[in-house]
Amino acid sequence: MITVLLTVYLISASSRKSQFYERLTNRAWSISRLFIDTYNYDVDRVRRLERNDPFRMQNEKISIIDYKNDIIYSNDDNVNIELPIEVLARIRLGKVVRFREDKHEVLGALYISGNRRFVVMSAATDIEGFAHLSKLGLIMIISFFISLAFFALAGWIYSGRALKPISDMIRNVEDISITSLNLRVPEGNGTDEIGHLALTFNRMLERLEKSFSVQKDFITNASHELRTPLTSINGQLEVLMMKDRSSDEYKTALVSVLDDIKSLIDLSNRLLLIARTSAEGPVNFTEKIRIDEILWQTREELGRFKKEYKINITIDDSLTDSNQMMVSGEEYLIKVAVVNIIDNACKYSNDKTVNINLMQAGKWIEIIFRDKGIGIPEKDLQKIFEPFYRAANAHSTEGSGIGLPLVNQIITNHNGEIEISSLPDKGTMVKIKLPLAS
Repeated sequence: MITVLLTVYLISASSRKSQFYERLTNRAWSISRLFIDTYNYDVDRVRRLERNDPFRMQNEKISIIDYKNDIIYSNDDNVNIELPIEVLARIRLGKVVRFREDKHEVLGALYISGNRRFVVMSAATDIEGFAHLSKLGLIMIISFFISLAFFALAGWIYSGRALKPISDMIRNVEDISITSLNLRVPEGNGTDEIGHLALTFNRMLERLEKSFSVQKDFITNASHELRTPLTSINGQLEVLMMKDRSSDEYKTALVSVLDDIKSLIDLSNRLLLIARTSAEGPVNFTEKIRIDEILWQTREELGRFKKEYKINITIDDSLTDSNQMMVSGEEYLIKVAVVNIIDNACKYSNDKTVNINLMQAGKWIEIIFRDKGIGIPEKDLQKIFEPFYRAANAHSTEGSGIGLPLVNQIITNHNGEIEISSLPDKGTMVKIKLPLAS
Protein backbone atom coordinates (compact mmCIF):
# COMPACT_ATOMS: atom_id res chain seq x y z
CA MET A 1 0.00 0.00 0.00
CA ILE A 2 2.81 2.42 0.88
CA THR A 3 4.45 1.74 -2.48
CA VAL A 4 1.19 2.26 -4.40
CA LEU A 5 0.28 5.42 -2.52
CA LEU A 6 3.77 6.90 -2.91
CA THR A 7 3.69 6.08 -6.63
CA VAL A 8 0.31 7.79 -7.04
CA TYR A 9 1.50 10.83 -5.06
CA LEU A 10 4.74 11.17 -7.07
CA ILE A 11 2.86 10.80 -10.37
CA SER A 12 0.37 13.48 -9.23
CA ALA A 13 3.22 15.81 -8.19
CA SER A 14 4.96 15.31 -11.52
CA SER A 15 1.70 15.92 -13.39
CA ARG A 16 1.08 19.13 -11.42
CA LYS A 17 4.56 20.38 -12.22
CA SER A 18 4.26 19.57 -15.95
CA GLN A 19 0.86 21.21 -16.22
CA PHE A 20 2.01 24.32 -14.33
CA TYR A 21 5.11 24.78 -16.51
CA GLU A 22 2.90 24.31 -19.58
CA ARG A 23 0.71 27.19 -18.30
CA LEU A 24 3.84 29.27 -17.70
CA THR A 25 4.97 28.59 -21.27
CA ASN A 26 1.58 29.56 -22.70
CA ARG A 27 1.55 32.79 -20.69
CA ALA A 28 5.11 33.63 -21.79
CA TRP A 29 4.27 33.19 -25.50
CA SER A 30 0.97 35.06 -25.15
CA ILE A 31 2.52 38.16 -23.53
CA SER A 32 5.48 38.08 -25.92
CA ARG A 33 3.20 38.11 -28.97
CA LEU A 34 1.15 40.98 -27.51
CA PHE A 35 4.15 43.09 -26.56
CA ILE A 36 6.47 42.43 -29.51
CA ASP A 37 4.28 41.47 -32.46
CA THR A 38 0.94 43.17 -31.77
CA TYR A 39 1.48 46.42 -29.84
CA ASN A 40 5.08 47.10 -30.79
CA TYR A 41 6.64 47.54 -27.33
CA ASP A 42 3.70 49.46 -25.80
CA VAL A 43 4.32 48.53 -22.15
CA ASP A 44 1.36 50.37 -20.59
CA ARG A 45 -1.19 49.01 -23.03
CA VAL A 46 0.01 45.43 -22.63
CA ARG A 47 -0.02 45.80 -18.86
CA ARG A 48 -3.63 47.01 -18.91
CA LEU A 49 -4.69 44.09 -21.10
CA GLU A 50 -2.73 41.64 -19.02
CA ARG A 51 -4.28 42.81 -15.71
CA ASN A 52 -7.76 41.91 -16.99
CA ASP A 53 -6.65 38.59 -18.48
CA PRO A 54 -8.73 35.75 -16.92
CA PHE A 55 -5.79 33.39 -17.47
CA ARG A 56 -3.46 35.49 -15.31
CA MET A 57 -1.67 33.30 -12.76
CA GLN A 58 -1.15 33.97 -9.04
CA ASN A 59 1.87 36.12 -8.15
CA GLU A 60 2.71 36.18 -11.82
CA LYS A 61 5.92 37.76 -13.07
CA ILE A 62 6.66 37.93 -16.81
CA SER A 63 9.75 39.70 -18.14
CA ILE A 64 11.10 40.13 -21.66
CA ILE A 65 14.84 40.74 -22.06
CA ASP A 66 16.54 41.99 -25.22
CA TYR A 67 19.94 41.07 -26.63
CA LYS A 68 21.62 43.74 -24.40
CA ASN A 69 20.25 41.97 -21.30
CA ASP A 70 17.95 44.92 -20.66
CA ILE A 71 14.43 44.24 -19.37
CA ILE A 72 12.15 45.85 -21.96
CA TYR A 73 8.94 44.57 -20.38
CA SER A 74 7.84 43.47 -16.91
CA ASN A 75 4.26 43.04 -15.79
CA ASP A 76 5.01 43.36 -12.05
CA ASP A 77 7.92 45.41 -10.78
CA ASN A 78 7.26 44.38 -7.17
CA VAL A 79 8.31 40.77 -7.76
CA ASN A 80 12.07 40.64 -7.84
CA ILE A 81 13.16 37.63 -9.89
CA GLU A 82 16.18 37.94 -12.14
CA LEU A 83 17.92 35.51 -14.45
CA PRO A 84 21.69 35.22 -13.93
CA ILE A 85 23.97 35.96 -16.89
CA GLU A 86 24.98 32.30 -17.29
CA VAL A 87 21.29 31.30 -17.39
CA LEU A 88 20.58 33.93 -20.05
CA ALA A 89 23.45 32.55 -22.09
CA ARG A 90 22.01 29.04 -21.94
CA ILE A 91 18.56 30.26 -22.98
CA ARG A 92 20.00 32.13 -25.97
CA LEU A 93 21.49 28.80 -27.09
CA GLY A 94 17.94 27.44 -27.37
CA LYS A 95 17.70 25.80 -23.96
CA VAL A 96 14.51 25.94 -21.86
CA VAL A 97 15.37 26.61 -18.22
CA ARG A 98 13.14 25.62 -15.31
CA PHE A 99 13.87 26.24 -11.64
CA ARG A 100 12.24 27.20 -8.37
CA GLU A 101 12.96 30.37 -6.41
CA ASP A 102 11.26 30.68 -3.03
CA LYS A 103 7.58 30.02 -3.80
CA HIS A 104 7.87 30.89 -7.46
CA GLU A 105 8.41 28.39 -10.21
CA VAL A 106 10.37 30.02 -13.02
CA LEU A 107 10.52 29.28 -16.74
CA GLY A 108 13.09 30.82 -19.10
CA ALA A 109 12.78 30.38 -22.88
CA LEU A 110 13.86 31.98 -26.16
CA TYR A 111 11.25 33.91 -28.18
CA ILE A 112 12.08 34.63 -31.86
CA SER A 113 10.26 37.27 -33.87
CA GLY A 114 11.67 37.71 -37.36
CA ASN A 115 15.34 38.44 -36.92
CA ARG A 116 14.88 39.49 -33.30
CA ARG A 117 15.66 37.18 -30.40
CA PHE A 118 14.33 37.77 -26.88
CA VAL A 119 14.60 35.95 -23.58
CA VAL A 120 11.23 35.52 -21.89
CA MET A 121 10.98 34.75 -18.20
CA SER A 122 7.67 33.56 -16.79
CA ALA A 123 7.21 32.94 -13.04
CA ALA A 124 4.22 32.28 -10.74
CA THR A 125 3.17 30.38 -7.62
CA ASP A 126 0.97 27.32 -7.97
CA ILE A 127 -1.09 27.77 -4.81
CA GLU A 128 -4.04 25.70 -6.03
CA GLY A 129 -1.85 22.91 -7.34
CA PHE A 130 0.03 22.54 -4.06
CA ALA A 131 -3.24 22.77 -2.13
CA HIS A 132 -4.69 19.91 -4.17
CA LEU A 133 -1.47 17.95 -3.71
CA SER A 134 -1.59 18.53 0.04
CA LYS A 135 -5.22 17.35 0.19
CA LEU A 136 -4.28 14.29 -1.84
CA GLY A 137 -1.47 13.47 0.61
CA LEU A 138 -3.83 13.86 3.59
CA ILE A 139 -6.45 11.64 1.94
CA MET A 140 -3.80 9.03 1.22
CA ILE A 141 -2.55 9.04 4.83
CA ILE A 142 -6.10 8.67 6.20
CA SER A 143 -6.87 5.96 3.62
CA PHE A 144 -3.68 4.14 4.55
CA PHE A 145 -4.52 3.90 8.26
CA ILE A 146 -8.18 3.02 7.62
CA SER A 147 -7.13 0.35 5.12
CA LEU A 148 -4.46 -0.89 7.53
CA ALA A 149 -7.06 -1.35 10.24
CA PHE A 150 -9.41 -3.08 7.77
CA PHE A 151 -6.64 -5.36 6.51
CA ALA A 152 -5.62 -6.20 10.08
CA LEU A 153 -9.19 -7.17 10.94
CA ALA A 154 -9.68 -9.11 7.71
CA GLY A 155 -6.28 -10.78 8.13
CA TRP A 156 -7.14 -11.80 11.69
CA ILE A 157 -10.50 -13.25 10.58
CA TYR A 158 -9.22 -15.06 7.50
CA SER A 159 -6.01 -16.30 9.16
CA GLY A 160 -8.18 -17.75 11.92
CA ARG A 161 -10.26 -19.54 9.29
CA ALA A 162 -7.15 -20.67 7.42
CA LEU A 163 -5.49 -21.99 10.59
CA LYS A 164 -8.64 -23.61 12.00
CA PRO A 165 -7.96 -26.96 10.23
CA ILE A 166 -4.47 -26.97 11.74
CA SER A 167 -5.89 -26.19 15.20
CA ASP A 168 -8.42 -29.02 14.78
CA MET A 169 -5.62 -31.32 13.65
CA ILE A 170 -3.53 -30.41 16.72
CA ARG A 171 -6.48 -31.24 19.00
CA ASN A 172 -6.98 -34.56 17.25
CA VAL A 173 -3.27 -35.39 17.41
CA GLU A 174 -3.22 -34.67 21.14
CA ASP A 175 -5.84 -37.41 21.61
CA ILE A 176 -3.62 -39.99 19.89
CA SER A 177 -1.35 -42.01 22.14
CA ILE A 178 0.37 -45.38 22.06
CA THR A 179 -2.88 -46.99 23.23
CA SER A 180 -5.04 -45.27 20.60
CA LEU A 181 -3.02 -45.52 17.39
CA ASN A 182 -6.21 -46.60 15.63
CA LEU A 183 -7.46 -42.98 15.69
CA ARG A 184 -7.03 -40.89 12.56
CA VAL A 185 -6.92 -37.17 11.73
CA PRO A 186 -9.81 -35.83 9.55
CA GLU A 187 -8.51 -35.34 6.01
CA GLY A 188 -11.11 -32.80 4.84
CA ASN A 189 -11.35 -32.67 1.07
CA GLY A 190 -7.86 -34.19 0.82
CA THR A 191 -6.87 -31.85 -2.03
CA ASP A 192 -5.35 -28.79 -0.33
CA GLU A 193 -2.10 -28.60 1.66
CA ILE A 194 -3.86 -29.31 4.98
CA GLY A 195 -5.55 -32.35 3.44
CA HIS A 196 -2.22 -33.62 2.13
CA LEU A 197 -0.66 -33.08 5.55
CA ALA A 198 -3.48 -34.99 7.26
CA LEU A 199 -3.25 -37.78 4.68
CA THR A 200 0.52 -38.06 5.19
CA PHE A 201 0.09 -38.05 8.96
CA ASN A 202 -2.56 -40.78 8.78
CA ARG A 203 -0.27 -42.92 6.64
CA MET A 204 2.45 -42.46 9.22
CA LEU A 205 0.00 -43.53 11.93
CA GLU A 206 -0.87 -46.62 9.90
CA ARG A 207 2.81 -47.53 9.69
CA LEU A 208 3.27 -46.88 13.41
CA GLU A 209 0.19 -48.91 14.28
CA LYS A 210 1.43 -51.77 12.14
CA SER A 211 4.92 -51.50 13.61
CA PHE A 212 3.64 -51.53 17.19
CA SER A 213 1.33 -54.43 16.36
CA VAL A 214 4.19 -56.42 14.85
CA GLN A 215 6.38 -55.53 17.83
CA LYS A 216 3.67 -56.61 20.26
CA ASP A 217 3.13 -59.88 18.42
CA PHE A 218 6.89 -60.40 18.23
CA ILE A 219 7.31 -59.94 21.98
CA THR A 220 4.35 -62.23 22.71
CA ASN A 221 5.56 -64.96 20.37
CA ALA A 222 9.19 -64.62 21.42
CA SER A 223 8.19 -64.93 25.07
CA HIS A 224 6.17 -68.02 24.26
CA GLU A 225 8.94 -69.61 22.17
CA LEU A 226 11.55 -68.92 24.85
CA ARG A 227 9.31 -70.11 27.66
CA THR A 228 8.65 -73.50 26.05
CA PRO A 229 12.27 -74.85 26.11
CA LEU A 230 12.93 -73.20 29.48
CA THR A 231 9.83 -74.84 30.97
CA SER A 232 10.88 -78.18 29.47
CA ILE A 233 14.40 -77.86 30.89
CA ASN A 234 13.07 -76.84 34.30
CA GLY A 235 10.57 -79.72 34.37
CA GLN A 236 13.10 -82.34 33.34
CA LEU A 237 15.62 -81.19 35.93
CA GLU A 238 13.00 -81.15 38.69
CA VAL A 239 11.92 -84.69 37.83
CA LEU A 240 15.56 -85.73 37.69
CA MET A 241 16.21 -84.33 41.18
CA MET A 242 13.22 -86.02 42.80
CA LYS A 243 15.12 -89.28 43.42
CA ASP A 244 18.35 -91.03 42.70
CA ARG A 245 18.54 -92.57 39.26
CA SER A 246 20.81 -94.81 37.30
CA SER A 247 23.64 -93.53 35.17
CA ASP A 248 21.72 -94.33 31.96
CA GLU A 249 18.66 -92.45 33.17
CA TYR A 250 20.79 -89.40 33.97
CA LYS A 251 22.42 -89.56 30.56
CA THR A 252 19.04 -89.84 28.79
CA ALA A 253 17.65 -86.86 30.71
CA LEU A 254 20.77 -84.77 30.13
CA VAL A 255 20.65 -85.49 26.39
CA SER A 256 17.05 -84.24 26.31
CA VAL A 257 17.98 -81.15 28.33
CA LEU A 258 20.93 -80.54 26.03
CA ASP A 259 18.65 -80.68 22.98
CA ASP A 260 16.35 -78.12 24.57
CA ILE A 261 19.33 -75.89 25.39
CA LYS A 262 20.55 -76.14 21.78
CA SER A 263 17.08 -75.18 20.55
CA LEU A 264 17.07 -72.27 22.98
CA ILE A 265 20.51 -71.11 21.82
CA ASP A 266 19.48 -71.40 18.16
CA LEU A 267 16.28 -69.43 18.82
CA SER A 268 18.18 -66.74 20.75
CA ASN A 269 20.73 -66.39 17.95
CA ARG A 270 17.98 -66.00 15.38
CA LEU A 271 16.18 -63.41 17.49
CA LEU A 272 19.42 -61.44 17.87
CA LEU A 273 20.00 -61.62 14.12
CA ILE A 274 16.47 -60.35 13.38
CA ALA A 275 16.96 -57.48 15.84
CA ARG A 276 20.33 -56.62 14.28
CA THR A 277 19.23 -56.75 10.65
CA SER A 278 15.99 -54.86 11.39
CA ALA A 279 17.96 -52.04 13.01
CA GLU A 280 20.49 -51.77 10.17
CA GLY A 281 18.18 -51.41 7.17
CA PRO A 282 19.62 -51.43 3.63
CA VAL A 283 23.42 -51.13 3.72
CA ASN A 284 26.04 -50.37 1.07
CA PHE A 285 28.48 -53.21 1.72
CA THR A 286 32.07 -52.98 0.46
CA GLU A 287 33.14 -56.61 0.96
CA LYS A 288 32.85 -58.75 -2.19
CA ILE A 289 31.92 -62.42 -1.90
CA ARG A 290 31.30 -65.26 -4.35
CA ILE A 291 27.82 -66.71 -4.23
CA ASP A 292 28.84 -70.10 -5.64
CA GLU A 293 31.36 -70.57 -2.82
CA ILE A 294 28.64 -69.77 -0.27
CA LEU A 295 26.42 -72.49 -1.79
CA TRP A 296 29.17 -75.13 -1.80
CA GLN A 297 30.21 -74.31 1.78
CA THR A 298 26.61 -74.45 2.96
CA ARG A 299 26.03 -77.84 1.36
CA GLU A 300 29.21 -79.20 2.97
CA GLU A 301 28.38 -77.87 6.44
CA LEU A 302 24.75 -79.03 6.38
CA GLY A 303 25.86 -82.41 5.07
CA ARG A 304 27.87 -83.01 8.25
CA PHE A 305 24.90 -82.45 10.56
CA LYS A 306 21.94 -83.35 8.34
CA LYS A 307 23.13 -86.40 6.46
CA GLU A 308 19.63 -87.09 5.14
CA TYR A 309 19.52 -83.74 3.26
CA LYS A 310 20.09 -83.90 -0.52
CA ILE A 311 21.30 -80.59 -1.90
CA ASN A 312 21.70 -80.39 -5.68
CA ILE A 313 23.48 -77.29 -7.05
CA THR A 314 23.41 -76.34 -10.74
CA ILE A 315 25.37 -73.39 -12.10
CA ASP A 316 24.24 -71.90 -15.40
CA ASP A 317 26.64 -72.42 -18.31
CA SER A 318 26.74 -68.67 -18.97
CA LEU A 319 28.56 -68.11 -15.65
CA THR A 320 32.15 -68.69 -16.78
CA ASP A 321 33.87 -65.85 -14.92
CA SER A 322 34.13 -65.48 -11.16
CA ASN A 323 33.22 -61.78 -11.48
CA GLN A 324 29.80 -62.87 -12.73
CA MET A 325 29.09 -64.42 -9.32
CA MET A 326 30.41 -61.60 -7.12
CA VAL A 327 28.06 -59.68 -4.84
CA SER A 328 28.67 -57.04 -2.19
CA GLY A 329 27.66 -58.10 1.27
CA GLU A 330 28.47 -59.81 4.55
CA GLU A 331 29.37 -63.47 4.03
CA TYR A 332 28.01 -64.65 7.37
CA LEU A 333 24.58 -63.07 6.88
CA ILE A 334 24.16 -64.39 3.31
CA LYS A 335 25.19 -67.83 4.49
CA VAL A 336 22.57 -67.64 7.27
CA ALA A 337 19.90 -66.78 4.67
CA VAL A 338 20.95 -69.67 2.38
CA VAL A 339 21.05 -72.15 5.31
CA ASN A 340 17.54 -71.19 6.41
CA ILE A 341 16.08 -71.60 2.91
CA ILE A 342 17.79 -74.97 2.35
CA ASP A 343 16.81 -76.19 5.83
CA ASN A 344 13.14 -75.27 5.24
CA ALA A 345 13.12 -76.88 1.78
CA CYS A 346 14.55 -80.17 3.02
CA LYS A 347 12.72 -80.21 6.36
CA TYR A 348 9.27 -79.90 4.79
CA SER A 349 9.95 -82.35 1.95
CA ASN A 350 9.47 -86.09 2.24
CA ASP A 351 12.49 -86.75 0.03
CA LYS A 352 14.61 -84.18 1.94
CA THR A 353 15.77 -82.75 -1.39
CA VAL A 354 16.32 -79.23 -2.67
CA ASN A 355 17.45 -78.22 -6.15
CA ILE A 356 19.42 -74.97 -6.42
CA ASN A 357 20.01 -73.08 -9.68
CA LEU A 358 22.49 -70.22 -9.92
CA MET A 359 22.24 -67.84 -12.91
CA GLN A 360 22.75 -64.25 -14.01
CA ALA A 361 19.90 -61.94 -15.06
CA GLY A 362 21.21 -58.59 -16.26
CA LYS A 363 22.77 -56.77 -13.30
CA TRP A 364 21.42 -59.36 -10.87
CA ILE A 365 22.56 -62.78 -9.71
CA GLU A 366 19.61 -65.13 -9.15
CA ILE A 367 19.51 -68.15 -6.84
CA ILE A 368 16.44 -70.36 -7.23
CA PHE A 369 15.58 -73.00 -4.61
CA ARG A 370 13.00 -75.66 -5.55
CA ASP A 371 11.57 -78.47 -3.45
CA LYS A 372 8.70 -80.94 -3.66
CA GLY A 373 7.50 -80.51 -0.11
CA ILE A 374 4.18 -79.76 1.52
CA GLY A 375 3.99 -76.27 0.02
CA ILE A 376 2.37 -73.17 1.48
CA PRO A 377 -1.38 -72.41 1.23
CA GLU A 378 -2.20 -69.26 -0.72
CA LYS A 379 -3.80 -67.51 2.27
CA ASP A 380 -0.57 -67.94 4.24
CA LEU A 381 1.80 -66.66 1.55
CA GLN A 382 1.09 -63.02 2.45
CA LYS A 383 2.15 -63.55 6.08
CA ILE A 384 5.19 -65.81 5.85
CA PHE A 385 7.57 -62.90 6.41
CA GLU A 386 5.96 -62.02 9.75
CA PRO A 387 8.06 -63.23 12.73
CA PHE A 388 6.77 -66.43 14.36
CA TYR A 389 4.03 -66.89 11.79
CA ARG A 390 3.72 -70.48 10.57
CA ALA A 391 1.47 -71.85 7.85
CA ALA A 392 -1.43 -74.00 8.92
CA ASN A 393 0.11 -77.18 7.44
CA ALA A 394 3.51 -76.64 9.12
CA HIS A 395 2.58 -76.94 12.79
CA SER A 396 3.29 -80.66 12.89
CA THR A 397 6.94 -80.02 11.95
CA GLU A 398 9.40 -78.57 14.43
CA GLY A 399 10.16 -74.90 13.80
CA SER A 400 9.98 -71.39 15.24
CA GLY A 401 8.62 -69.31 12.36
CA ILE A 402 11.50 -66.84 12.28
CA GLY A 403 13.58 -68.37 9.46
CA LEU A 404 11.89 -66.70 6.48
CA PRO A 405 11.48 -63.28 8.21
CA LEU A 406 15.21 -63.41 8.93
CA VAL A 407 15.98 -64.33 5.31
CA ASN A 408 13.76 -61.51 4.03
CA GLN A 409 15.45 -58.95 6.28
CA ILE A 410 18.95 -60.09 5.27
CA ILE A 411 18.18 -59.98 1.54
CA THR A 412 16.51 -56.55 1.91
CA ASN A 413 19.56 -55.21 3.75
CA HIS A 414 21.70 -56.40 0.83
CA ASN A 415 19.50 -54.35 -1.56
CA GLY A 416 18.12 -57.57 -3.01
CA GLU A 417 14.71 -59.08 -3.63
CA ILE A 418 13.03 -62.33 -2.61
CA GLU A 419 10.06 -64.01 -4.29
CA ILE A 420 8.18 -67.10 -3.09
CA SER A 421 5.62 -69.12 -5.03
CA SER A 422 4.10 -72.33 -3.75
CA LEU A 423 1.34 -74.89 -4.23
CA PRO A 424 0.14 -77.14 -1.41
CA ASP A 425 1.49 -80.72 -1.75
CA LYS A 426 3.35 -79.66 -4.94
CA GLY A 427 6.35 -77.80 -3.60
CA THR A 428 7.81 -74.35 -3.16
CA MET A 429 10.05 -72.12 -5.24
CA VAL A 430 12.14 -69.39 -3.57
CA LYS A 431 13.98 -66.92 -5.80
CA ILE A 432 16.64 -64.60 -4.41
CA LYS A 433 18.01 -61.71 -6.51
CA LEU A 434 21.14 -59.88 -5.41
CA PRO A 435 22.84 -57.01 -7.32
CA LEU A 436 26.19 -57.87 -8.86
CA ALA A 437 29.20 -56.20 -7.28
CA SER A 438 30.37 -53.20 -9.26
